[in-house]
Amino acid sequence: MKKFNIRKVLDGLTAASSSSSAAAASGAAQPGAPRENDAVQETLQSEHFQLCKTVRHGFPYQPSSMAFDPVQKILAVGTQTGALRLFGRAGVECFCQHESGAAVIQLQFLINEGALVSALADDSIHMWNLRQKIPAILHSLKFNRERITYCHLPFQSKWLYIGTERGNIHIVNVESFTLSGYVIMWNKAIELSTKTHPGPVVHISDNPMDEGKLLIGFECGIVVLWDLKSKKADCRYNYDEAIHSVAWHHEGKQFVCSHSDGTLTTWNIRVPAKSAQIITPHGKQPKDGKKPEPCKPILKVEYKTTRAGDPFMVLSGGLSYDTVGRRACLTVMHGKSTAVLEMDYPIVDFLTLCETPYPNDFQEPYAVMVLLEKDLVLIDLGQIGYPIFENPYPLTIHESPVTCCEYFVDCPAELIPALYSVGSRQKRQGYSKKEWPISGGNWGQGTQSYPEIIITGHADGSIKFWDASALMLQVLYKLKTAKVFEKARSKEEKANTDIVEEDPFAIQTMSWCPESRMLCVAGVSAHVLIYRFSKQEVTTEVVQLLEVRMQSEFSNGDSPDPGGEQTPTLPNPGASPSPQESEPPSQPSTGSNSSDGPRDNIACLQVRSSPLKQSPGYQVELVIQLVWVSGEPPQPITSLAINSSYGLVVFGNSNGLAVVDYLQKTLLLNMGTSELYSPSDPYHRQPRSPRKVRQSSGGELPSQRFCISRPVSPVATCDSNDGSNTSEDRCKSPTSGSTSPCNSDDERKQRFIEKVKFKSRRFSKTVANDFAKMSRKISSSSEPKTDLAKERSKQWHSFTRKKHSCCLGRGQAAARMTPKGPVCRTESAPNFYAKDNTFTRSRSSSVTSIDRESRESISAFHFCESYPRKMDGAVGPCLLVGTTQGTVVMVALSLPPAVDQRLQQPVGISSCGTMVTLKGGILTMALLDATGALLPPSFESWYDPNASDEEKEKSRRRRPASPPSSQEGPEAQFAVLCSEKQAKVLAMPSQTRVYKHNITESSFVLRADVVQMAGAYCIACFCANGHIMTLSLPSLRPLLDVNYLPLTDMRIARTFCFSNLGQALYLTSPTEIQRITYSQETCDNRQEMLSELFTPVETPEAPNRGFFKGLFGGGAQSLDREDLFGETGAGKASRSLAQHIPGPAGMEGMKCAASGVVGDLARARIALDERGQKLGELEDRTAAMMASADSFSKHAHDMMLKYKDKKWYQL
Repeated sequence: MKKFNIRKVLDGLTAASSSSSAAAASGAAQPGAPRENDAVQETLQSEHFQLCKTVRHGFPYQPSSMAFDPVQKILAVGTQTGALRLFGRAGVECFCQHESGAAVIQLQFLINEGALVSALADDSIHMWNLRQKIPAILHSLKFNRERITYCHLPFQSKWLYIGTERGNIHIVNVESFTLSGYVIMWNKAIELSTKTHPGPVVHISDNPMDEGKLLIGFECGIVVLWDLKSKKADCRYNYDEAIHSVAWHHEGKQFVCSHSDGTLTTWNIRVPAKSAQIITPHGKQPKDGKKPEPCKPILKVEYKTTRAGDPFMVLSGGLSYDTVGRRACLTVMHGKSTAVLEMDYPIVDFLTLCETPYPNDFQEPYAVMVLLEKDLVLIDLGQIGYPIFENPYPLTIHESPVTCCEYFVDCPAELIPALYSVGSRQKRQGYSKKEWPISGGNWGQGTQSYPEIIITGHADGSIKFWDASALMLQVLYKLKTAKVFEKARSKEEKANTDIVEEDPFAIQTMSWCPESRMLCVAGVSAHVLIYRFSKQEVTTEVVQLLEVRMQSEFSNGDSPDPGGEQTPTLPNPGASPSPQESEPPSQPSTGSNSSDGPRDNIACLQVRSSPLKQSPGYQVELVIQLVWVSGEPPQPITSLAINSSYGLVVFGNSNGLAVVDYLQKTLLLNMGTSELYSPSDPYHRQPRSPRKVRQSSGGELPSQRFCISRPVSPVATCDSNDGSNTSEDRCKSPTSGSTSPCNSDDERKQRFIEKVKFKSRRFSKTVANDFAKMSRKISSSSEPKTDLAKERSKQWHSFTRKKHSCCLGRGQAAARMTPKGPVCRTESAPNFYAKDNTFTRSRSSSVTSIDRESRESISAFHFCESYPRKMDGAVGPCLLVGTTQGTVVMVALSLPPAVDQRLQQPVGISSCGTMVTLKGGILTMALLDATGALLPPSFESWYDPNASDEEKEKSRRRRPASPPSSQEGPEAQFAVLCSEKQAKVLAMPSQTRVYKHNITESSFVLRADVVQMAGAYCIACFCANGHIMTLSLPSLRPLLDVNYLPLTDMRIARTFCFSNLGQALYLTSPTEIQRITYSQETCDNRQEMLSELFTPVETPEAPNRGFFKGLFGGGAQSLDREDLFGETGAGKASRSLAQHIPGPAGMEGMKCAASGVVGDLARARIALDERGQKLGELEDRTAAMMASADSFSKHAHDMMLKYKDKKWYQL
């Protein structure tokens, strides 16, 4: 037994020292350990790594407000979590976050100034500088005694009006973010005779034609026109219903109010006594002239005028109460026409986009921007029918909830054009022909030129391919996997076989080969779909289907009901064979699903029976479904892998694994997890409990079937039950001449039940219930005990298959498709050698709860070309299998030597036993050559399956995983293995451990990938405690360890993925993808790569007042707000009312923002203060000089008078 001096690798210490000491301690005993001069030269250093966020894509999660800059053409959206998303032209996006996390209740642009004011639910307002690529807060103001309800910033003004819950209005200077002493108190605004409080301020706006008149709307229904100069109310307008919004006519003579009863009231400012018009847009007009029935509140109204036609009135809400279940609507009233536009989601806010930013000119509206709870819609007002604009932003990530995600960096260059060409045909028609009106900002000048692709799987079974190059995101192609299946017509039909109540087509995991474009997906209904990429349309008459029985080791019974596939039993002496042993049914696709017995041989989904028209793009090649077994539903698929060079797909779950040859449409291997271990395997775990076996109807004692079945005839149904053979013949192993003896052991059963009861007191209630249920299953039947050590030692062999036969493992049937039927069923043997019931963390379990998985599941696969067994001299196709118990098993594959024989000759499979065990479940596996370079799985170049045979032969070329020269030497490869707790590197083919690193002790790794960085390779890990770490290869030196993001949502664990060149991403919310980088080079170039929001644009000229308006004063009236609101005219505000908070960066932030308008203004103010101080000092000195001159003049005058009349000789 080899011993190491160092047993643990402490966190923070490099693995190089530990590995060198380990090698020194066991150098003689471990010939595979590298000597000092043989060590791989590693180039990656900690200086190559730095972690930072790059960009966020998707729709803003839980939007609450929005604003639009009509000159800069920039849109800002605030959310309930305090986030800000800014959008310009396609590809120009920015994300900001308020530290408090409070909801953004309102946004106001400083139009064409590159600044934005945000008001939050925690009664704070913030000034954002948008003239830098990463916007920053320059000033903040926190109100202490009043709640903010509404804000208004007039165009080209620096004074911000803030309405509060108490009904007061305060005024803030946005340059210095200081409060003015000018305050409009609610009791002065309303009539003195009013006895009740008017409620919060819901609207503030100034008269478009007179800046000195401020319109204030209170919630109770009172509107006040306030004279700022005289500090009193000019007019008051009263209505019985609560007010939600107010909109001005551009001439300033009328305004419109929307109310809670679904009415719109129009008021003339000179006639406050009665409204000029009252209408109920969606109310039923009674014939007797009475008031219409009340409707739902009109939440917002906008009134926009045009030069050539009737004005537009746009409103949200106001529908009749009898329209129950109707979706949210936006109403557009233009002249005598009224259009009601239904929305897919509730309306959060809307804005009417106009040609001019000046409120006192004809508005000329051209579009309506509608912010929905889960979408952003732009409606073209200039075309008949009001079509919508085609949205260029990637806002449809959440169209169906994202269930899984994969990220590929530096993939083949021809992939994106190919996906775009087939995806462009999927675009909807009927969009507006105009350009997208939000067109501000400029793209970044990034140096990254490699293609990036993101693949998202969704709950409705769809898969989306995204172009993620150059920090942008654009959908390329959408694949709908649900088209392969029949849709359930009723709830009863769904409940029969579905294992999930909702979203039976949801994608669970994916495996994609970019070079061959082969795609394999697994769904929650235990189904696997294999797709090929084709540029030609094809109609598939019959969808190829393969059904697989993967039996649970703790299932209710090992044999299905009569009429289904039966497990052969060993009859008692003198007993006749069981009547249940009969020929399989002639229609294999029908299973047992009657109310009298459990479901059996039934798939969760029904494959489409009618011809399937498949458009260019991904076209289904084969459907694999796991079926119900004796009333037990199939277990979810936990791992999946595809290899285009071998033509194989492998998938696994908690019951075992299956290998499918998708070229020949056959099942090669179907076995339990415990059967991967050889009987002499030191890592093999004996089962703690035997399985319950159902009693046969003849009273005979059932035996544990543990045999290798004979090949069956090539019919549509492949089963190990053949009526032509006796039970004894079927249970005999080809390598042994006797059947296995069967004995019972009640003491072992009772000991196990007592152990279960003991454990049930220690674990949580839910886990205890699971144990109790398991014990009830075991105690309900007699427990056989079978000694199969000799049988097990002989059962391993290379699985081969003839042209018209199935390759069968111990009790498993591997099937191939035949013209007799499209369905092929297979059955797996009972897993007698069950995994030890040890509790371990699962990636899909809750972080804080005890894992309830009691069986060993398959957690990872990796196809490779390596040395199958210890000290092998040649490499060959292999499959690495990792389990949730940390075991790595090598499986050898035997492929036909010639490509043209691939479809005729069989594929052999044999297990080579356990390589190594690690702590925690296996997450990722990879192979390195002797120089430390990654050995990727071999692949086949893409070819169009619908092309001619000549083109297929030209394009089909199998590529080796690496050059032959790299496979030479005593230790030609390194196997890299990473689990939830640690990482190990083995030398191949000796399978000697040369490096080891304990990644974490207190937490566990959620995602690990072997990635390329700066021309070398490393392991990137994301832990549940939020740490992101990288380890060098092959020495496993820690290079990066940053506490980045604590795991607060399982969505992050499910979607986090690393990719090459220092890129990673995760789903930060149900609607948004957050991309990050751990590359120092990318962080350094981040500023250049990011887009620019602010661009210098000239403000449009103000409207011409005309000769007569200028002569007679009919134009807009200006107001000197500085004299009115400044400290000189209004005094100072109370210090206890609000607290000024400088930007987080302080003076450094001010210097960084010096190019912004607010920065310029602040800098100018400081310069003016300094200049004023100097001028004051100069004035003091000048005054002193003037006083001295006056004194000198006085003395000179007195002397002149004294000597005025005297002669010279009298002096």
